[in-house]
Amino acid sequence: MTPPRPGTGRLSFTDLPNALRDRIAKALGSPVTHAVTPPGGFGHQLAATLTLADGRRYFTKAAPDDDALTAANLHEAAVLESFPPDAPAASLIGVYQEGGWTAVVIEHLDGTHPDLRPKSADPERVWVLLDQLTSQPAPPAYTEAVSDRPSPAATLHGWTQIASASPADLDPEARARLAALTEIEAAWPKLARGDRIVHGDLRADNMVHDRHKGVIFVDWAHATTGPACIDAVSLAPQLILAGARPGDVAKALETHPASASDPDTATAFLTALTGHWQRNARLPSPPGAPGLRAYQHRAAAAGLSLLVQRLR
Repeated sequence: MTPPRPGTGRLSFTDLPNALRDRIAKALGSPVTHAVTPPGGFGHQLAATLTLADGRRYFTKAAPDDDALTAANLHEAAVLESFPPDAPAASLIGVYQEGGWTAVVIEHLDGTHPDLRPKSADPERVWVLLDQLTSQPAPPAYTEAVSDRPSPAATLHGWTQIASASPADLDPEARARLAALTEIEAAWPKLARGDRIVHGDLRADNMVHDRHKGVIFVDWAHATTGPACIDAVSLAPQLILAGARPGDVAKALETHPASASDPDTATAFLTALTGHWQRNARLPSPPGAPGLRAYQHRAAAAGLSLLVQRLR
């Protein structure tokens, strides 16, 4: 495998085998003239917008077949293929395999990441979209597409390890609640089952405000089914990272249909997610993912600020 480019952690289009690049060009009907890697994300695979000689653009992910990210990319492809045309997701163009590598080509979205800052209208757009996405059970085709993949959300944890290690830099608010956080987190796996669509990794850089379609969720590699609250709770710390006050976000969680219908499950998931961030932020940085641990430190602090509100 060609190593990622220094400083970015991402493969470039020229790192792909010639056979795969030729296969993509043939399938799309025009040579690739330009490839741009958008900002955001933590993976090492190719994740780039390809511009063709005829002006069309497509988003492409690619990695060697023995790379764990290829399985995730193929899972995302199956999920995208299962969605109806009006789903808040890009369309799958095709999956191409050559030379021991696999590429997943997806519709290009014309827009930027949504602005999640408090004065923007985008947070409300995302809340509305989450309500629409989780108000009914997942469609059968989607459920079938994710049926062979265990829920990544169900395995999130960290507070037991934090309690055992008792790190010196642990926030006093967390230290004062360690027993409660450990107990709540232990209950999460039994609450993690559900029949609603779960994106599973909702952040601003996994959304695009398309000029024609509105807000679209991208990167469905962690998609599964589960309780309606998972994506709403995942969004909440991101709003705090964008500048919202924890108290305001806590109130939004209390009233949003996806999280208000089962507050105990929402609190359990938030606890497990925050514990995951707290634990992983203290691990060595993984290769090819610069910035991941720093992000997890910030996210852990945001999640804890919400837990303080909910556990009063």
